[in-house]
Amino acid sequence: MATRKYIYYELTNSICSTCLIKVEAKVVFENGNVYLHKHCFEHGFEKVLVSTDIEYYKLCRDFNKPGDLPKKFNTKIAKGCPYDCGLCPDHEQHSCVTLVEITDRCNLQCPTCYAESGPDHGRHRTVEEVEWMLDKVVANEGEPDVVQISGGEPTIHPDFFKILDIAKTKPIRHLMINTNGLEIAQNEGFAEKLAKYKPGFEVYLQFDSFDNDVIKRIRGAHLLELKYKAIEKLNELNISTTLVCTVQNGYNSKEIGKIIDFALKQRCVRGVTFQPTQVAGRLEHFDPSKDRITLGEVRQQILKQSPIFTPQDLVPVPCHPDAIMMGYALKLNDQVIPLTRYFDPESLLSTSRNTMNFEQLPEIRKKIYEVFSTGSSPRKAVDSLKSVFCCLPKLDVPHLTYENMFRVIIMQFLDIYNFDVRSVKKSCVHIVHKDGRIIPFDTMNIFYRNNQIDKILSKKGA
Repeated sequence: MATRKYIYYELTNSICSTCLIKVEAKVVFENGNVYLHKHCFEHGFEKVLVSTDIEYYKLCRDFNKPGDLPKKFNTKIAKGCPYDCGLCPDHEQHSCVTLVEITDRCNLQCPTCYAESGPDHGRHRTVEEVEWMLDKVVANEGEPDVVQISGGEPTIHPDFFKILDIAKTKPIRHLMINTNGLEIAQNEGFAEKLAKYKPGFEVYLQFDSFDNDVIKRIRGAHLLELKYKAIEKLNELNISTTLVCTVQNGYNSKEIGKIIDFALKQRCVRGVTFQPTQVAGRLEHFDPSKDRITLGEVRQQILKQSPIFTPQDLVPVPCHPDAIMMGYALKLNDQVIPLTRYFDPESLLSTSRNTMNFEQLPEIRKKIYEVFSTGSSPRKAVDSLKSVFCCLPKLDVPHLTYENMFRVIIMQFLDIYNFDVRSVKKSCVHIVHKDGRIIPFDTMNIFYRNNQIDKILSKKGA
């Protein structure tokens, strides 16, 4: 009797990558990989690579926990997921991170840009509009965990610092700006103005490669020296910074270990986030058949290229385990001590954020005391390790601060190829739509940014 070449794992819903109509999809394991098999009655069969690591894909199911409810929902369940975003009551997770886009415009015209931003694209939001958007986030969250002031390029907004002033009056636990860093590098005094917003403030800095040709492919210009200059200024002022790398297979995917190593040497850098390119918005020079890269592939490259982390250090984030992976470490002078392997799974999956005291662990305690005995203890800072983690246990590590923490994150946004309705319901990174709805990043860029949803629903007959 003939046997199928794959193992059927489960059934979900996806979308046709051509018409974006919802279709059934089988999740199958074949030759060590995970694929979606989906069939559109109009456009036929599609086979999409979802992961190159079956065991990690299955592990994500073990890192699931009840979702946290927002204080309110904004839209009704009418047409079914993903056509009711806003958030609707069928969404399973609150906003861990919310982006407030204060402008459509940018000082670059990147070949890769999910928002299709550029110097002449769209407009700046007014200060009143931005405050209204911030208040929408607060109404949904009470005390939002993380809010990113984003765009476009937010630093070119004529009222950028006025907007930061307003944001700091809101009950936001951690405020970030999402930036390409050009204003920081080129505008004298700009970084000094940013430093005034510490603590509870962070720069989310675009940093894609050490190769100017790769940077030009993704960003449209040779920008490496400007990136170095921006980091130099952020280091001088010790402004907490996350380096953010948009990953494309075969281009900067070979630099993942080098970027981690570079980040560890920077005083201001608290971590690196790797974001596989989402197939949405403007994508020039990008061939989805060979340039897409999955979360599983990026994780495998971290393990291959960085000697610091083991598989036990790089685990799913329980709020959205399919799409976000985390690895945490302590930086103690020139030493890097991985932490995630010590996280108690029960604490990770608990509905309450338990406090974990790492000084109770002999290996961690020994390393900390070794550093202190040399008389070179870390600088005192206001940021507390007990409050900087979203969806993780609170950490109680006496004498240490946010400056001593280093995190590696992979954040994969679903696109028209790997879209999985089961997974998108757990999305916890959201964008405030200009009409006030709070929309998952994944669905915003596929369905809602330019009102694509109207055309899709008219074709669907809904």
